[in-house]
Amino acid sequence: MLERQNFPEMAKDTTTRKLYDRIADVHNVTLRMSGYRKSVAKYIRSLDLELGAEPMVLDAGCGTGILTLSLVSAGVQNATVVSLDLSMKSLEVAREQYQKDKFIEIDKTYPVQGDITRFPFADNTFDLLLTSGALEYVPLDNGLREMARVLKPGGHLVLIPVKPSVVGSVLEVLYKFKSHKIEDVKRVALRYFSIVGNYDFPPVEPIGWSKKIFLLEKKKAENVPHKNGNASHFAAI
Repeated sequence: MLERQNFPEMAKDTTTRKLYDRIADVHNVTLRMSGYRKSVAKYIRSLDLELGAEPMVLDAGCGTGILTLSLVSAGVQNATVVSLDLSMKSLEVAREQYQKDKFIEIDKTYPVQGDITRFPFADNTFDLLLTSGALEYVPLDNGLREMARVLKPGGHLVLIPVKPSVVGSVLEVLYKFKSHKIEDVKRVALRYFSIVGNYDFPPVEPIGWSKKIFLLEKKKAENVPHKNGNASHFAAI
């Protein structure tokens, strides 16, 4: 059961956190104007995922909440959604967006400050995990291993990495990250997941200028290794 409690801050004071604390409002406006929500929602809707009656969803590296909002736009209902990010300011903006949205179930959304390489969640917690623009800040294996750990066997990861492109290179400079080669993303992902979908956004959609999308499924027989202790509670803000 998810609880809203007072816990020690889970994220260290990092350069990345300070960057997104500074630019959260501008970043949010940029994503809204780009049609990002509509593009991702259309893709998720096309998957026809069988998530069960009350799925548990993690938006990892959620920023200002655009993937959570995309999930709602895709028609996913009755989901408990945990939105996790390093940046407290981004989480505050995300919560404001959720409160404004007439379709989202605000009492079933949990903004949590945390690190994608050290989730404060127990093994096999989530049915679905969404992430975009977060793995670019960490070693691939660290991030994907931890995502596999908290997913239930057979659970799905919607992964939206930055792809090699002119726009991707500009984003690297602006947001101070380093893109992973798509071949490396696939290679490391296969340690923990099966790749069941590989999608390129249409070039007329701005998200397609810098991102692509994979649907991954956690291997049911995989004993996923991890270095972190499990946690069954977390701090929702």
